[in-house]
Amino acid sequence: MPHITRHITTTCPYCGVGCGIRATLEGKRITAVEGDSGHPANYGRLCVKGSALHETLGEQGRLTRPRVDGVEVEWETALATVAERLAATRARHGRESVAAYLSGQLLTEDYYVANKLFKGFLGTPHLDTNSRLCMASAVAAYKRSFGADAVPCSYEDLEEAELVVLVGSNLAWNHPVLYQRLKVAKARNPLMRVVVIDPRVTDSCEIADLYLGLRPGSDARLFNGLLAWMADKGRLDRVYLARHTLGLEEALAAAGEDDVSVAAVAADCDIDPERLETFYYWFASQLHVVTLYSQGVNQSSSGTDKGNAIINCHLAGGKLGLPGAGPFSITGQPNAMGGREVGGLANQLAAHMDYDSPGARDRVTCFWATATLTPTLPEAPGHKAVALFEAIERGEVQAVWIMATNPAVSLPRADRVRAALEQCPLVIVSECVADTDLLAYADIVLPASSWSEKDGTVTNSERRISRQRGLLQPPGEARHDWWIICEVARRLGYGEAFAYAHPAEIFDEHARLSGFENLPGTPGERLFDISGLAGLDRAAYDALSPTQWPVNAAAPHGRARLFEEGRFATPDGLARLVAVRPRAPEQRLSASRPLRLNTGRIRDQWHTMTRSARAPRLMNHRAEPFIEVHPDDAARLGVSDQQLARLRGAGGDYVGRVRLAKGQRRGEVFAPMHWSDSFSANARVGRLLEAHLDPVSGQPESKHGAVALAPLPVAWEATLLVAPALVGEVDWRADTAYWARIPLAHGQRWQLAGAPESADRDWLAWAQRALPVAAALWLDDPDGGRLRAAGIEGGRLRWWLMVGPPGELPGLAWLDERFAEAARGEALSAARRRRLLAGCDDGAADAGPVVCSCHQVGRATILRAIRDGDDSVEALGARLACGTQCGSCIPELKSLIEDTQEEKVHERLAPQPDVIDVA
Repeated sequence: MPHITRHITTTCPYCGVGCGIRATLEGKRITAVEGDSGHPANYGRLCVKGSALHETLGEQGRLTRPRVDGVEVEWETALATVAERLAATRARHGRESVAAYLSGQLLTEDYYVANKLFKGFLGTPHLDTNSRLCMASAVAAYKRSFGADAVPCSYEDLEEAELVVLVGSNLAWNHPVLYQRLKVAKARNPLMRVVVIDPRVTDSCEIADLYLGLRPGSDARLFNGLLAWMADKGRLDRVYLARHTLGLEEALAAAGEDDVSVAAVAADCDIDPERLETFYYWFASQLHVVTLYSQGVNQSSSGTDKGNAIINCHLAGGKLGLPGAGPFSITGQPNAMGGREVGGLANQLAAHMDYDSPGARDRVTCFWATATLTPTLPEAPGHKAVALFEAIERGEVQAVWIMATNPAVSLPRADRVRAALEQCPLVIVSECVADTDLLAYADIVLPASSWSEKDGTVTNSERRISRQRGLLQPPGEARHDWWIICEVARRLGYGEAFAYAHPAEIFDEHARLSGFENLPGTPGERLFDISGLAGLDRAAYDALSPTQWPVNAAAPHGRARLFEEGRFATPDGLARLVAVRPRAPEQRLSASRPLRLNTGRIRDQWHTMTRSARAPRLMNHRAEPFIEVHPDDAARLGVSDQQLARLRGAGGDYVGRVRLAKGQRRGEVFAPMHWSDSFSANARVGRLLEAHLDPVSGQPESKHGAVALAPLPVAWEATLLVAPALVGEVDWRADTAYWARIPLAHGQRWQLAGAPESADRDWLAWAQRALPVAAALWLDDPDGGRLRAAGIEGGRLRWWLMVGPPGELPGLAWLDERFAEAARGEALSAARRRRLLAGCDDGAADAGPVVCSCHQVGRATILRAIRDGDDSVEALGARLACGTQCGSCIPELKSLIEDTQEEKVHERLAPQPDVIDVA
């Protein structure tokens, strides 16, 4: 019977943009993914991570059976054990001895029932989420100013603005589809200006009219200076301020405690004064201004104040509630906003109600009560993320259930987190992937469904609720998170309150709670209200189109932007300007750690790579952990480009490959946050960071560290490619100073480096021990420290080894295809066997490191095309297709074009040797 082809729309599970996806299913397999042209978040665009989603699927590496104390069990045993141990812990140590740690990768329905179980019926306040690590400061700032966690803007506002300010946001890499929307809007409107404020010159600067490379942590000082400048130049909107706000004088007084002259602010921020004043003039003179900010603002010990300093400037100029205007915090995770809606933060209850909201505790208690059950909600907020694991470390929390996140990697003081989990009597982990750092600490492992299998809703950064539709059945015995939670609740005796048969029923309850005792126009009105979506049957729920909240009688089709009437969610309806006193980062530099560490994401990876690394082409742009260093610092510290080096921080080391970057500020380094122990030996950024927290939001200062940098002493470097069957047979990471695992399409690549004491390694003996095969080819140069070898068994390639710097590697696609042939049972041809040690076909050109991940176009190929005359992005796209899909590689293409043109100029201007005519 032929397979039936179906097309189903769903939502991307990566960043907070919330792109719509159109998936093609052939039978029970997703064969292609493309952007949903009808989804208002992306209108058909997708970044390379989204377009590779179908490549991350498959049962290999998935958790498929529950485990209790290391033994696989049936679901009934696992569920009963979870319930028994949670109940016993609560009975023995009190309800606050139980906790949960959730994730912005959960769907809203999962989040809702988890919050209801832990806060409502187990009665513990200690439920928090990894969203605390990325947007808690933005939430706190909105609440202080507007009275509610309410993002006032829409993506359309980026396209309607006259000025867009990117602060602490590398939009081009971290939210690439939104960046492409902004780029198109700028091309259509030549009057639009873009300002980038960031310590690093990033790819987002490609479209910048002005770049301010400020000193890390000085954002609040810069925006306080802007507020004072607007007041001094008569650029305040006095009418708007009088009608709709309070607190201007206090905010100005706090700003004025420092010298607010342009020269003084510029000196403190390390910015050219003329460039700073240009920004101030642009911001003050335009009404339609969007300031888009992300982790560079939020992940700070003063992140809330920084957010309020930005909001102050918008309120002072009346620059919100209008098309193309507003302070816009963009979230990092796909459903960080949905988690905020249902009470996923420790200081929240549900439906945007807080512990200090008048009547909120009684309201939620009344709503969740059943005929025989009355919930007992906590009386005060619980521990926020970092404090939660400190409570585990102290023994106050005796049981923790962790869902869809990896705190053993992502939290600061990561080794202390691991030690705390090691001693915790009960660690329950719901996870879909079998190889994560966290599972080593789990007493009970519950296999969960993943993106392509889950059914529910998510809310993106512009408050837009979208359906995520289940496309496939979960593998093995994996189950949905909401089902697991509800089954545990039933065994705890709370089944009447968790009798859901489908996510639609959970969503309906969530929608009804949002409108419960929520009267429009009253002092207690809650802006989050989706009561207009209550009562949907399963068919209507399944067909739900993307909608921005609020959705109620006053806005039955949703609302694009908030505060258009100038009324806010405060008791008196007035917004607050907040007095902000700038503070430097808590992580101070010292003689032993003199460099400022900046952390962040990279273009093609996601969080700790458990999903994105399953698509091998996403590993090609940045294959190994790295450290970006300014060339001057590199020369001073004795490290060179592509050399292995070590960062030493507060709690341990990080080892990566040096990348020289002129866009990096001197005295500072950048390291990505993705690598875990599953992918490299010492590349967890969390080990470098102290757990300094924002006192208002509880968000850790993850963007700021203090480190020392030094070369990593190594005796040799090697690249090993192995067939999948050999993976796990032998641990060839032993006796190495460095290793990194890099998935290939048909095998595994390992980058290895040896400590000085291993300089005399006998590679033949090592290969015979670690890589046993029937036959091998060798090419050895002992004097040059070079070797190439290949292992063949049954005429098929099993492994390939090169000892020497990775810069000498050929393109590895040809070798990877030989592994594919081996997997199909095909023997090597005589010609290909002869070319094995070269690693490519005779005469084939090396493509070099991948620049365009969508079309797998390498750097060397691009440089050859540029030298052949294709010296524009358009020409390169026409010839090689690079830059023609998601567009994320375009800034790098432009940089290669500029570098090549500079080289040509230098060659033309270089002095020529004297020519002597000997005729």
